[in-house]
Amino acid sequence: MTDKLPALDDAALDLLFREARTHTRWLDKPVPDSLLSQAYDLARMGPTSGNCQPLRILFVRGAAAKKRFELALSDGNRAKTMAAPATAIFAMDMEFYELMPRLFHDPTARSWFAGKPAAIEETAFRNSTLQAAYFMLAARSLGLDCGPMSGFDKKMVDETFFAGTTWRSNFICNIGYGDKAALHPRNPRLAFDEACRIA
Repeated sequence: MTDKLPALDDAALDLLFREARTHTRWLDKPVPDSLLSQAYDLARMGPTSGNCQPLRILFVRGAAAKKRFELALSDGNRAKTMAAPATAIFAMDMEFYELMPRLFHDPTARSWFAGKPAAIEETAFRNSTLQAAYFMLAARSLGLDCGPMSGFDKKMVDETFFAGTTWRSNFICNIGYGDKAALHPRNPRLAFDEACRIA
């Protein structure tokens, strides 16, 4: 008997990595709330330092919200984002540490961050980015496509959607069912020997 978990099969690896693509054009097919919730429920299980979980997500898809969001988008990202069934604003809670007494087994964990802005910024940014990546993989595992990007006015987004809160935007990601006919050939990736060393 072994405690080793079985590896994913090729079909699952294709879905998550080898055949998955970053999409910029979308089919006219809505994404139900239940799928967004399922993706989050999977993503939240991924590791963060001290189980700090700083990721917060605002899903933009209603007409009024899209109209406000459109003003903050760069020219190159506007059309594809307005056409997407949903766009996640991946944000970070700059007071994530207030929840650490509930989330982490060390009762002193809050003190690692309270009153330490550099530690807060670094931890929130790193871990919210990790969690957002988990979310995108979770979304892919549920049959959704993703199109992550920068290219937006963070200050405007924060003022428009997060005023009066401790949330700050990190990056955005269109979510839906991508139009595979609109894909260009996949760009190359660096080989192991180009990107990795073993010491």
